[in-house]
Amino acid sequence: MPKEGVPPDDLDALPTSSFSALRLRLAPLLPSGEEKGQTQAGEVGRGPREEPSFPPTVRFRTVKSLEIVQRALHFGKPPRLPVKFDLLGVSDCAGLWLGAPASFSPSVKNEDEWGCVWVKTGLPNMGQVKGHPLEDLSRMDRMKVPDYDDDSRYKQVEEGLVWAEKEGKYVEVGIFMVLFERMHTLHGFENVLAGLLDDRPAMEALADRIVGVHLEFIDNIGRRFGKRVHGFTMTDDWGTQKAAFIGLPLWLDFFLPRYKRLYDRMHHWGYDVWLHSCGKVTELVEGFIRAGANAANLQQPRALGIEEMGRRYRGRITFESLADIQATLPTGDRRKVEEDAEALAANWMDPRGGFVFSDYGDPAALGIRDDSIKRHMYACFSRASERIYGEPLPPPTP
Repeated sequence: MPKEGVPPDDLDALPTSSFSALRLRLAPLLPSGEEKGQTQAGEVGRGPREEPSFPPTVRFRTVKSLEIVQRALHFGKPPRLPVKFDLLGVSDCAGLWLGAPASFSPSVKNEDEWGCVWVKTGLPNMGQVKGHPLEDLSRMDRMKVPDYDDDSRYKQVEEGLVWAEKEGKYVEVGIFMVLFERMHTLHGFENVLAGLLDDRPAMEALADRIVGVHLEFIDNIGRRFGKRVHGFTMTDDWGTQKAAFIGLPLWLDFFLPRYKRLYDRMHHWGYDVWLHSCGKVTELVEGFIRAGANAANLQQPRALGIEEMGRRYRGRITFESLADIQATLPTGDRRKVEEDAEALAANWMDPRGGFVFSDYGDPAALGIRDDSIKRHMYACFSRASERIYGEPLPPPTP
């Protein structure tokens, strides 16, 4: 079955719950077809979202993974850190596997369901889009979008849901490139940045088209699976190593209302919202919170500023993180890993929750030469979990 720009044999070896894997494994989870009967978020009769209520904290052995994750996300005093570490055989979460539908037939090699063409080098990574189908926005009325109404997309879902429910897992479904990334893969990175300043109406039309398609995707998941799904994960890289691509005022003006439409729809169906974003996005986390994100997957804590992030955002959003994937893990320096774990425990972990320990599942892409550094990191965060929440992490597989 074709996947967006990645050969199937590359996908099958990847874990499903890490965000490195999300970019590949959830590429087909892009929303469907035309905006059939699309309803604006504000026009739907939606009541307030029911937040989970939790009984008093009990020992880990009597608490399922689902509740541990929900307690952490909603500051309900989990008995330990939630964990996503497929490399060591431990995860409280399960990702739904949705394939590309039978109706999808790429017109060229490595074309995804949006018509973007991916190019890969010999290095083991996801590659990047080199073929932008909407460099000329006059073609927007003919743009390709995924057919999310095709029932064949879901043929593997029930089996996965049954397994996740039996194991008591927190179930996630993902959107690959939720807004900004999809804009620039369609139109070109420089074109989008220039257009935000020089041709706002065109950028609004492009962004709203993407949002409309994703709203239909969210509604499909809600109608088909209801409360059997617990959260939406998604990717939108927003930063360089030094700053965000755009300033916070423009982000709040242009992107906040559109993210909020998406997140409000997810919350309407009872789903938590998890956003991954690479780079130094310290300023933009404020926007993530205002839009309604429950968790931010941030894999470069040193670049973000661990103490500053804690001062500004601890207790307001759940951090999903680990030792820094660029400044720490590739060095193989165990002392640096210990320092990161201690700093994150001191500044990002709230006694009520607010932290998920999540691995980056592709060591080769990070340049990690010694796999034992991952086990050392796991042990460091296990000690932090026991010290702050009462229980260590589950033992990893040998």
